[in-house]
Amino acid sequence: MAAPSMKERQACWGARDEYWKCLDENTEDASRCKKLRSSFESSCPQQWIKYFDKRRDYLKFKEKFEAGEFQPPKTAAKS
Repeated sequence: MAAPSMKERQACWGARDEYWKCLDENTEDASRCKKLRSSFESSCPQQWIKYFDKRRDYLKFKEKFEAGEFQPPKTAAKS
């Protein structure tokens, strides 16, 4: 796979940013962002999509953790 050109990278990052913005604005209903997700997937290499998805999850976790809002899942008590 050849490295994306500068225009291709900018298109990918722009599509990612628009998709992430939509997700932030529609936290209760991510299905409203399907078109932007499709644009994101068609603008970026598959490896980048995986990386950006993991990065977003990490950044959201970090944001909650730093704000003191993170609650670890409760596990069943062993008997």
